[in-house]
Amino acid sequence: MAVKAYVLIETQVGKTGDVINGTQKIKGVKSADSVAGAYDVVATVEVADLDALGNLVKQVHSVSGVAKTTTLIAVKY
Repeated sequence: MAVKAYVLIETQVGKTGDVINGTQKIKGVKSADSVAGAYDVVATVEVADLDALGNLVKQVHSVSGVAKTTTLIAVKY
């Protein structure tokens, strides 16, 4: 079963565009959007399992300009 999650990203000052471009290149990232509020970018991701999600988040951390992330895993009720 696929895992859907939202990765909330804080960027370094002036790096939001670079982070969006870099994040969109990662396999499993469905969208990466600039947002207003406590975070700068929200990436919607879908991967095969939790291990793949962990690997994807590691890739996000390697994008130049990423300062911090928080990952929210979607659950079904």
